[in-house]
Amino acid sequence: MFSLSYKNRIALNYIISTAILISVVFFVIYKITSYSINKHINDDILEESSEYLEQIEIDTNNAYLIQVDQWKAHDNNSVNVNPVFVQFFDNNGKLIDKSPNLKGLQLQLYQSNKDNQFVDSFLNNRPIRQIQIPLYNKEKKVGYLFVAMSLDEATLILTNLRNTLFVAFPLILILLFFIARLIAGRSIKPVTMITKTSSRITKDNLKDRIDLPQNRDELYVLSKTINDLLDRIENAVEREKQFTSDASHELRTPLTVLKGTLEVLIRKPRNQAEYEEKINFSISEVNRLNNLVDQLLLLARFENQKQSLKIEKVYLNALILDILTLYSGKTNAKKIEVVCSFPNDFYIKTDNYLVSIVLGNIISNAIKYTNEEGQIVINLSKTGSKTICTISDNGIGILAADLNKIINPFFRSNPTNHPEIKGSGLGLSIVERISQLLNIEFEIESEVNKGTTVFLKF
Repeated sequence: MFSLSYKNRIALNYIISTAILISVVFFVIYKITSYSINKHINDDILEESSEYLEQIEIDTNNAYLIQVDQWKAHDNNSVNVNPVFVQFFDNNGKLIDKSPNLKGLQLQLYQSNKDNQFVDSFLNNRPIRQIQIPLYNKEKKVGYLFVAMSLDEATLILTNLRNTLFVAFPLILILLFFIARLIAGRSIKPVTMITKTSSRITKDNLKDRIDLPQNRDELYVLSKTINDLLDRIENAVEREKQFTSDASHELRTPLTVLKGTLEVLIRKPRNQAEYEEKINFSISEVNRLNNLVDQLLLLARFENQKQSLKIEKVYLNALILDILTLYSGKTNAKKIEVVCSFPNDFYIKTDNYLVSIVLGNIISNAIKYTNEEGQIVINLSKTGSKTICTISDNGIGILAADLNKIINPFFRSNPTNHPEIKGSGLGLSIVERISQLLNIEFEIESEVNKGTTVFLKF
């Protein structure tokens, strides 16, 4: 199938619309010209008729009933460029007299319904326009005055105009097509530059950007939008590379520790207690590794936008109490006081499994970073249409400079200051991603050595 280039399609569409417009304009020009010429001829015929009517005298004694001696001196009797033909009939249709330029011809008498109307006819095969005016004497019809004018000049003018328009029409369209094609070529030049620049951009070369046009038009918006898209793609690729690097490091660390422990274990015979200690340590590292893999899989799962949601009515009070029961062993071991303030029963419509992951990660972090004999406070409240859950602790807190970074995968605030606290830095990344999926407003406020408060607004 034949396909036109974008430049030619623009020019063709322009020509089609222009052709319609020019056709309308040419048609209007022709009609206006035709109307003007015909009106001018009609006015001339009426003017001539009025002059002759003023000169005519009715003589009842004359056999012809009409005195026509004086009208012969009228200057229009001679042949002119646009000659006027005059003729008189009596009431019986008998010719009384006629202008010399009619020679052996005479104008045709029509039925009375054509009286005082313009009629186009032919005289010696030449087009004319005539009018027949009845003559009256004391309300009695005594004859007819015929005035006619040649249409040769009008026909010639209209024919020449029509032919000129017909010839000019295609010539104008052809000329406009090439002009439109030239203008379209210049107009889409920035698009060509966009195409060339885009073709140079690959996954290994994401630094190139499209030069923005000087005019802030649609092409400027398009170029800027593509540049913004490339920025997002570059950032996403960099995050993916960083994530892969961090994930490799986090996976390698427990494996290295596990390998080192097992190598030390087999160097020489050990007693039962030493074997149990090293094996228990290895199991804890395996559990840590298993937990890390689970979190990585979970995070990768929620990075997929096609994650399906199972929306149902969730009893928030019971869900929080179930999670606290799950972590009761850790809270008891650290003698942490958990205070729950649930003034009413709170229900939300959401995905129960995903919300349990969010609350579980936040409560787990609160327990992990709260000192022994510390306190965790969980409040539920209602503000308008929003259900608000706040989880506060009086633990070690987060540096103000790190608050915007803690949702990044594998980021941990000052881990060297608290090496005894183990973690992967994935928990809040998972919370952030699920919150986006469930349209939960997720905020964190924290102060070092005073504690952290997490706000969840459903």
